[in-house]
Amino acid sequence: MTESRNPPDLPVGPIAIDETPWEEWSEGVRFGGRVKQIGTLAGGSRVGVLIEELPPGKQSAPFHWHTREEEHMWFLDGRAILRLGDERYPVKAGDYVCFPAGQALGHCIINDSEAPCRYLVIGERTSDDVCFYPDSRKVMVRSADRAVFSLDAKKDYWDGEQADVAPT
Repeated sequence: MTESRNPPDLPVGPIAIDETPWEEWSEGVRFGGRVKQIGTLAGGSRVGVLIEELPPGKQSAPFHWHTREEEHMWFLDGRAILRLGDERYPVKAGDYVCFPAGQALGHCIINDSEAPCRYLVIGERTSDDVCFYPDSRKVMVRSADRAVFSLDAKKDYWDGEQADVAPT
């Protein structure tokens, strides 16, 4: 999801979150929800602040972890399951969780309830972040225009190099 950014020299006053429109999104039957990009709307560019709403039966994002970007979630309404590494934790309104940068422990939210689950997400917008997706064995490199690569195509450091040929 791409967020527009306000120029840093334009001051933005308070925004009315209740009047901020939702942006709907979905990918297949598994992923979907809606989001309010309140950080961007308020003029922010270095820290992402979102309110997300996850409908029943949906997953928030592919199971992932970040090398350079820290994420925080505060659950505002409803309940869901936090998948964190090999564990699953019930979460509800009032719960808070942090995903430290570099902690190789995938995470995602799964709404297994009958009602929407709403939460605040706060995260850095680190331009040199690398994100790993353990379930699908992918990696995304943000500084390479958010390019996504398969870990199954992993190569040895010396692959493709002419190690047995003298330098010219």
